[in-house]
Amino acid sequence: MGIKGFWGVDRSEAMKVTVNIDCTPEEARTFLGLPDVSKLQDAFVKEMRKSMENAANAGNIQELMNFWMPGGTQGWQDMQKAFWEAAVPKGKGED
Repeated sequence: MGIKGFWGVDRSEAMKVTVNIDCTPEEARTFLGLPDVSKLQDAFVKEMRKSMENAANAGNIQELMNFWMPGGTQGWQDMQKAFWEAAVPKGKGED
């Protein structure tokens, strides 16, 4: 008596099948019925590039940094604090 699998079928004689499909991402999207968002993606990338170029060309580094990190450095500082608190065992350094 072998191992019972799905629907109580004896899996001792089970067979594993692998299927490789060679297709482009566009063909896969079409086959799966997913929408073509390439135009939307192109427009988004174009706007992002324009915003970054405007900030860089103006020499306004602060605006560029705000674009990359909308929350400023506070998020990084909070994450660093959390890492340090997790790294230091409780009760240590509290003299």
